[in-house]
Amino acid sequence: MTSTVSGFEKFEMPKHGYDQMDGAAVGGAYQADTGGNDSPMSFEEIERPPLRHVDKYVRAECPCIKTTRYTISLMTCLGFIISFGMRCNMGMAKLQFENGSVKYNWTVAMESAVDSSFFWGYLVTQVPGGFLASMFPANRIFGTAIAISAFLNLLVPGAMMLHPTVVILVRVLQGLVEGVTYPACHGIWRFWAPPLERSRLATMAFSGSYAGVVIGMPMSGILTGSISWHAPFYFYGVMGLIWYCFWLWLSFEKPRQHPTISVKELKYIEKSLGESVQLPMPTIATTPWRHFLTSMPVYAIIVANFCRSWNFYLLVLYQSAYLKHSFDFRIEETGILGALPHLLMTIIVPFGGMLADHIRKSGLLSTTNVRKLFNCGGFGLEGLFFLVVAHATSSMGAVTALTLGVAFSGFAISGYNVNHLDIAPRYASILMGMSNGIGTIAGLICPIAIDHLTRGQPKSCWSTVFTIAATVHLVGITFYGIFASGELQPWAEPTVEEQRAWDPVGSGYEKETTFNEAGDGGAASPSGGMMDPSAQINATKTVSYGAVQQHVANNPFAYPTAISEETVQPEARDTYLHGNPTERTY
Repeated sequence: MTSTVSGFEKFEMPKHGYDQMDGAAVGGAYQADTGGNDSPMSFEEIERPPLRHVDKYVRAECPCIKTTRYTISLMTCLGFIISFGMRCNMGMAKLQFENGSVKYNWTVAMESAVDSSFFWGYLVTQVPGGFLASMFPANRIFGTAIAISAFLNLLVPGAMMLHPTVVILVRVLQGLVEGVTYPACHGIWRFWAPPLERSRLATMAFSGSYAGVVIGMPMSGILTGSISWHAPFYFYGVMGLIWYCFWLWLSFEKPRQHPTISVKELKYIEKSLGESVQLPMPTIATTPWRHFLTSMPVYAIIVANFCRSWNFYLLVLYQSAYLKHSFDFRIEETGILGALPHLLMTIIVPFGGMLADHIRKSGLLSTTNVRKLFNCGGFGLEGLFFLVVAHATSSMGAVTALTLGVAFSGFAISGYNVNHLDIAPRYASILMGMSNGIGTIAGLICPIAIDHLTRGQPKSCWSTVFTIAATVHLVGITFYGIFASGELQPWAEPTVEEQRAWDPVGSGYEKETTFNEAGDGGAASPSGGMMDPSAQINATKTVSYGAVQQHVANNPFAYPTAISEETVQPEARDTYLHGNPTERTY
């Protein structure tokens, strides 16, 4: 039954069938513990935000997806597809310049500056992005960043016709706005991802990074080869702005703010996350920086992110050049063949997330061992196949090894890239900004190193490039395997002051079901903690029920003796039914 009060829509849940309203009924969710702590009244009336004008005609949901949280995950995935697709545009444009149809006489230093300029800005806003996602709605931060980057992408062709410095400026601005996307994504999952669905929801969103390369490489190659090198920049710019319109319609900061989410899903998400999401968001002053800098599990994530970023940006920026220079592929062919490894990786990343969640839920391995297994296994297989690529003599062997190596590395995303939410969910967006910021340094160093290695003798030096890539992964495996953890760190727990900031009990109020702990009779625990139940029962204290307190002025319920008896109906005087039998008249 629904009713509208003061512009809000109230949903009243039935008072029977409470067990059927639990998380187990929500599509794809694990069996939630119903326990005895909840009351059927706890979600009986839930205030909902008013429907927007568009919601009255079309619900804010994807028709092919049953749950709202997976709609958010799909839209986040599409945002990353557009973001990383834009990063493929410049590589294809440079290959067109080499063919002679367009001439830009850039020096090696200028070319390296253009390639790495995006990462200059991308590095700067990683940690600030984590705080922005804490201070403002993370979904708005994510969507606005993609939209601004898409608009700037429309300006790149004009900037290239002016001067390389203008191109560098536009690319730096793109990096600045996109630097907040990964931290903001973790900020979104803080409110939307139940603990045992973190891997699958996060990896589904992050798979857009690799799907973006899958689509971006062939799309940029086809548009560049068939139309012009301007076309990919315009195409992705327009697609990004269109996506932003849908994002504003479908995304919300928290489940409670979604106007059309089902009560079952809302209850499941909020119950599984518990009271942790009610804690105040961290600020610069309350963030435990010293613990960050002395925590080896944090360093394990940072090292893994750097190693993965080195090889990822190597492939995004230079995979097409490797295939063209080593095996004389055409531009269109390099785009299609270069997309094959990332196509398999796009499939494996969400599959790895579901597998990791299944292993954790079944209890076969601890969260720590799951993270280490997936991360080190993915890095190890990619490094092994990169060694095969380094010594490949045929195009078929090189493409096959490259495809398998990149595909298997998709399992690593269920390791280090989700690990922030395990060790410190409250600080996940900030930690993601830190680790991704350090990883971005790889995006700065990699283009400079490879441009100098391959300049003048591109064919012979690719063996060295891929051998270095395999060595980088070996370092990542060793460090992560020793120091990584999947357990909540002690410093990630809320402090006493933070608990008092949101806990109504700590603010002077008392829960409806608790006894007074202090007063006459010495009923309170001597240690100041919760009383023993038997001591509470035997104590002669009066039970407190919130607003019904003795200090409330003119409250007749404060003292039982203050309530005087009052006749509510005159005493019966008739003789038909009252009096003794001899006094009755019939």
